[in-house]
Amino acid sequence: MRRKVTVVGAGMTGGTMAQILAGTGYIDTVLFDIIEGLPQGKALDISESAPLVGTSSSITGSNDWKDTANSEVVIVTSGVPRKPGMTREDLIKTNAGIVESVTKSVVEHSPDAILVIFANPMDAMCHVTLQTTKLPRERIIGQGGMLDSTRYRTFIAWETGASVQDVHAVVLGGHTEATMVPIVSTATVGGVPLTSMLPRERIEAVVQRTKNGGAEIVALLKTGSAFYAPAHAAVQMVEAILLDQNRVLPCCIYAQGEYGIRDAFVGLPIKISRSGIVQVYEPPLADGEVAAIRQAGDAVRELAALV
Repeated sequence: MRRKVTVVGAGMTGGTMAQILAGTGYIDTVLFDIIEGLPQGKALDISESAPLVGTSSSITGSNDWKDTANSEVVIVTSGVPRKPGMTREDLIKTNAGIVESVTKSVVEHSPDAILVIFANPMDAMCHVTLQTTKLPRERIIGQGGMLDSTRYRTFIAWETGASVQDVHAVVLGGHTEATMVPIVSTATVGGVPLTSMLPRERIEAVVQRTKNGGAEIVALLKTGSAFYAPAHAAVQMVEAILLDQNRVLPCCIYAQGEYGIRDAFVGLPIKISRSGIVQVYEPPLADGEVAAIRQAGDAVRELAALV
């Protein structure tokens, strides 16, 4: 029996997520959107690729929440995307109302689902989800750290000339340019510390490009934001849940004392399985990195207060 996942929002990111999920072969996907015809058209297009992809999974496009019922995982991408010159903070008031409405419908039709939050500003939208649904923190997971970390790993690989497969590095803290914390102290390439491979100024350049990674793509596209890397990042989280993989991944969670942070969604290393978050880790980090993560928690609380 195939597993059921709903993607809320049939834009470029949601559509790409649905395409990747359908290609797994073991997930039946519902692509939901309020725009009539949009999810149906994308679902039909993806379905017609099945003979070429070699999958019998089904994908349903819908404007009816009833079709999403009993989903095991729901990915929330709904909201207005960033435009050039716009920060994630600029989106908060508009997207908060959208996410509140969406998550109410999600828990009504899939009360046992684990929610993966992608909508921006992601940290604040996790707070909206928590306030709206009253779900335990184990079932609300923000995607930001996954995306920021894959960008960080990519830039490290380019700078060192090494394979991305050998780069192990994470971004913790927030999911805005000002609050994300690319961790240098534990970053390695094939087990070799990054600090022994690159001079300080080159590491700082990589860190800064990582922080500006989303804005760099927005500036290039001019009419939208990133969707390929975000889609793959979210799908990796979904598979960790559905396949009970116990993956340790950098994701946004509701901190309850970790690194001294309480009542704020911040990116931390967590173990993910079929029940959602099963463990939160506090690895030893440089003092400045811990301080930056705490500052991110303060900033997220301030941002969430604007909702």
